[in-house]
Amino acid sequence: MNKVVLVGRLTAKPELRYTSSNTAFLRFTIAVNRNFTSADGKREADFINVVAWRKQAETISKYFDKGNLIAIEGRLQTGSYDDREGNKRYTMDVALDNFEFVEGKNKTQSDSDGSFNEPSPYDFQDSVSVENDPFAEYGDSVSIDDNFLD
Repeated sequence: MNKVVLVGRLTAKPELRYTSSNTAFLRFTIAVNRNFTSADGKREADFINVVAWRKQAETISKYFDKGNLIAIEGRLQTGSYDDREGNKRYTMDVALDNFEFVEGKNKTQSDSDGSFNEPSPYDFQDSVSVENDPFAEYGDSVSIDDNFLD
Protein backbone atom coordinates (compact mmCIF):
# COMPACT_ATOMS: atom_id res chain seq x y z
CA MET A 1 0.00 0.00 0.00
CA ASN A 2 1.32 3.45 -0.90
CA LYS A 3 -0.64 6.17 0.92
CA VAL A 4 0.46 9.49 2.40
CA VAL A 5 -1.67 11.88 4.48
CA LEU A 6 -0.14 15.22 5.51
CA VAL A 7 -1.20 18.57 6.93
CA GLY A 8 1.19 21.44 6.41
CA ARG A 9 1.68 25.02 5.26
CA LEU A 10 2.64 26.06 1.74
CA THR A 11 6.17 27.44 1.63
CA ALA A 12 5.51 29.67 -1.41
CA LYS A 13 2.70 30.90 -3.64
CA PRO A 14 1.92 27.97 -5.98
CA GLU A 15 2.48 28.71 -9.67
CA LEU A 16 0.28 26.88 -12.15
CA ARG A 17 1.99 25.51 -15.26
CA TYR A 18 0.88 23.55 -18.30
CA THR A 19 2.38 20.62 -20.18
CA SER A 20 2.91 20.79 -23.95
CA SER A 21 -0.50 19.09 -24.32
CA ASN A 22 -2.09 21.89 -22.20
CA THR A 23 -2.64 19.81 -19.05
CA ALA A 24 -2.49 21.90 -15.86
CA PHE A 25 0.01 20.84 -13.20
CA LEU A 26 1.41 22.31 -10.04
CA ARG A 27 4.53 21.59 -8.01
CA PHE A 28 4.58 23.00 -4.49
CA THR A 29 6.19 22.34 -1.13
CA ILE A 30 4.52 22.09 2.26
CA ALA A 31 6.20 22.41 5.64
CA VAL A 32 4.95 19.72 8.02
CA ASN A 33 5.74 20.15 11.71
CA ARG A 34 7.32 17.26 13.53
CA ASN A 35 5.57 15.95 16.66
CA PHE A 36 8.55 16.68 18.90
CA THR A 37 10.99 19.48 19.63
CA SER A 38 14.76 19.39 19.24
CA ALA A 39 17.16 19.41 22.21
CA ASP A 40 17.17 23.22 22.19
CA GLY A 41 13.35 23.35 22.38
CA LYS A 42 12.68 24.30 18.76
CA ARG A 43 10.02 22.58 16.70
CA GLU A 44 11.42 21.35 13.41
CA ALA A 45 9.60 20.73 10.15
CA ASP A 46 9.96 18.49 7.13
CA PHE A 47 9.60 20.03 3.68
CA ILE A 48 7.59 17.78 1.38
CA ASN A 49 7.30 18.22 -2.40
CA VAL A 50 3.82 17.70 -3.85
CA VAL A 51 2.60 17.41 -7.46
CA ALA A 52 -1.03 18.11 -8.42
CA TRP A 53 -2.69 17.76 -11.81
CA ARG A 54 -5.65 19.20 -13.75
CA LYS A 55 -8.58 20.69 -11.78
CA GLN A 56 -6.93 20.14 -8.40
CA ALA A 57 -3.84 22.03 -9.59
CA GLU A 58 -5.99 24.90 -10.86
CA THR A 59 -7.99 25.10 -7.61
CA ILE A 60 -4.93 25.05 -5.34
CA SER A 61 -3.22 27.68 -7.49
CA LYS A 62 -6.28 29.91 -7.35
CA TYR A 63 -7.19 29.67 -3.65
CA PHE A 64 -3.97 28.95 -1.75
CA ASP A 65 -1.08 31.24 -0.95
CA LYS A 66 2.19 31.05 0.94
CA GLY A 67 1.55 30.07 4.58
CA ASN A 68 -1.91 28.59 4.03
CA LEU A 69 -2.66 25.30 5.78
CA ILE A 70 -3.60 22.39 3.52
CA ALA A 71 -4.43 18.73 4.13
CA ILE A 72 -3.32 16.39 1.37
CA GLU A 73 -3.73 12.73 0.57
CA GLY A 74 -1.64 11.04 -2.06
CA ARG A 75 1.04 8.50 -2.80
CA LEU A 76 4.83 8.59 -2.90
CA GLN A 77 6.26 8.78 -6.38
CA THR A 78 9.95 8.45 -7.17
CA GLY A 79 11.84 9.57 -10.23
CA SER A 80 15.30 10.37 -11.50
CA TYR A 81 17.04 12.66 -13.95
CA ASP A 82 20.56 13.56 -15.06
CA ASP A 83 21.73 17.00 -13.93
CA ARG A 84 23.81 19.38 -16.09
CA GLU A 85 27.03 17.68 -14.99
CA GLY A 86 25.69 14.24 -15.97
CA ASN A 87 25.11 13.07 -12.38
CA LYS A 88 22.05 10.93 -11.68
CA ARG A 89 19.64 12.70 -9.28
CA TYR A 90 16.74 11.01 -7.55
CA THR A 91 13.45 12.66 -6.61
CA MET A 92 10.58 11.80 -4.31
CA ASP A 93 7.26 13.64 -4.44
CA VAL A 94 3.76 13.12 -3.14
CA ALA A 95 1.42 12.67 -6.11
CA LEU A 96 -1.77 14.37 -4.93
CA ASP A 97 -5.00 12.36 -4.93
CA ASN A 98 -7.16 14.58 -2.67
CA PHE A 99 -6.84 17.79 -0.70
CA GLU A 100 -8.88 19.80 1.78
CA PHE A 101 -8.98 23.39 2.91
CA VAL A 102 -8.02 23.35 6.60
CA GLU A 103 -8.53 27.00 7.46
CA GLY A 104 -10.72 29.73 6.03
CA LYS A 105 -9.67 33.16 4.86
CA ASN A 106 -8.53 35.28 7.81
CA LYS A 107 -11.52 37.44 8.81
CA THR A 108 -9.24 40.29 9.87
CA GLN A 109 -7.53 40.36 6.51
CA SER A 110 -8.34 43.52 4.57
CA ASP A 111 -8.70 44.02 0.84
CA SER A 112 -6.19 46.14 -1.04
CA ASP A 113 -8.43 49.22 -0.69
CA GLY A 114 -8.33 48.93 3.12
CA SER A 115 -11.96 47.84 3.49
CA PHE A 116 -12.87 44.75 5.46
CA ASN A 117 -15.16 42.17 3.93
CA GLU A 118 -16.71 39.25 5.77
CA PRO A 119 -15.86 36.34 3.45
CA SER A 120 -17.59 33.00 3.48
CA PRO A 121 -15.60 30.41 5.48
CA TYR A 122 -14.13 29.09 2.23
CA ASP A 123 -14.25 31.81 -0.39
CA PHE A 124 -14.46 29.79 -3.61
CA GLN A 125 -17.04 28.36 -6.01
CA ASP A 126 -15.32 25.33 -7.54
CA SER A 127 -16.48 21.75 -7.24
CA VAL A 128 -14.51 21.08 -4.04
CA SER A 129 -16.97 20.47 -1.20
CA VAL A 130 -15.95 21.67 2.24
CA GLU A 131 -18.09 21.88 5.37
CA ASN A 132 -17.99 24.89 7.66
CA ASP A 133 -15.65 24.57 10.62
CA PRO A 134 -17.86 23.61 13.61
CA PHE A 135 -15.18 24.86 16.03
CA ALA A 136 -14.57 28.27 14.43
CA GLU A 137 -16.16 30.22 17.29
CA TYR A 138 -13.86 28.58 19.86
CA GLY A 139 -10.60 30.13 18.63
CA ASP A 140 -7.59 28.69 16.84
CA SER A 141 -7.50 25.22 18.39
CA VAL A 142 -9.71 22.73 20.14
CA SER A 143 -8.28 20.36 22.74
CA ILE A 144 -9.98 17.03 23.43
CA ASP A 145 -8.89 15.00 26.42
CA ASP A 146 -7.75 11.47 25.47
CA ASN A 147 -9.86 10.04 28.32
CA PHE A 148 -12.94 11.35 26.52
CA LEU A 149 -12.47 8.67 23.84
CA ASP A 150 -12.46 5.75 26.29
